[in-house]
Amino acid sequence: MFHECCLRHSGMLLSGVTNLKIVLMKKNILIAVTVIASLCLLYWGIEFLKGVNMFKPANFYYAKFEKVDGLIEAAPVTINGFPVGQVREITYDYSTNQISVMLALNKDLKLPMGSLAHIQSSLTGASTLVINLGDGDTYYKVGDEIEGVVGGGIMDKVSKDVVPQVMGIMPKVDSIMGNVNAIVANPAIQSSVYRLDAITAQLAQSSKQLTQLLTVLNRQVPGVMTNVNTITNNLNGTTDNLHVMSGTIKSLPIDSTVSQLNATIANLQTLSEKLNDKNSSLGLLLNDKSLYNNADKAIADLDSLFIDIKKHPKRYINLKVF
Repeated sequence: MFHECCLRHSGMLLSGVTNLKIVLMKKNILIAVTVIASLCLLYWGIEFLKGVNMFKPANFYYAKFEKVDGLIEAAPVTINGFPVGQVREITYDYSTNQISVMLALNKDLKLPMGSLAHIQSSLTGASTLVINLGDGDTYYKVGDEIEGVVGGGIMDKVSKDVVPQVMGIMPKVDSIMGNVNAIVANPAIQSSVYRLDAITAQLAQSSKQLTQLLTVLNRQVPGVMTNVNTITNNLNGTTDNLHVMSGTIKSLPIDSTVSQLNATIANLQTLSEKLNDKNSSLGLLLNDKSLYNNADKAIADLDSLFIDIKKHPKRYINLKVF
């Protein structure tokens, strides 16, 4: 009886141990799977941050260079400025002292024979790999080596082309700066600046006075406008009177008056012609001197006769009283 109980308990114990081992094994498997997945995600994340798309199919080619200044892994590979791949890996070959660059290019890209891989640097120091396509009818196979050339970047062009020109310009710039310093140090410039300060102060004072004048004008303008309105009303009344006068003048018989005046002027001209005519009676009366002298003599005789009559009236007047 006791033996059966021991066997039963030992069987239950073995069963529990077996179940515990299974549970522990499952946990270990789950932990292992989690760690492996985490490592895969970590690796994919690192590659993604480098710019490597592991899920995009690519063809791999190689190129060797003597130097790769500024070229790093995940640097873009371009053709005519268009990105067609990335630099996947850069390794150094100690046997040949050359640097091998592995290129991951688009699956659809075919490289003709004679294509060249150039390394070009930019102003920021970063370099890109540029592929110049060849003219061959045959193509490189995947894994073949492309001829690598280290091309002159922008900094090289600047150092070769721009820097000499700048160095040639520097003496002229130095001379110009010396002339500018001489001009600035001239006392006439300082006196001109002082005069400009005085002119600026005068302009400020004039501006202040102008502001005061505008203030006064703003106060007086309403009264002036009132007077202007009054004058305008008076002018309107005068204009109305002129219209009335003009109508009155238009109603006058100006034409007949002018005709009569012209006739009078014509008569005066005729009379003047007769007076100037020596053959007419009026002309003789005005122009004959003998007639004038006789008339003058007759007037003188009449005058002496009147004087004598006043002196001796009895000679000429006889009065008889009956």
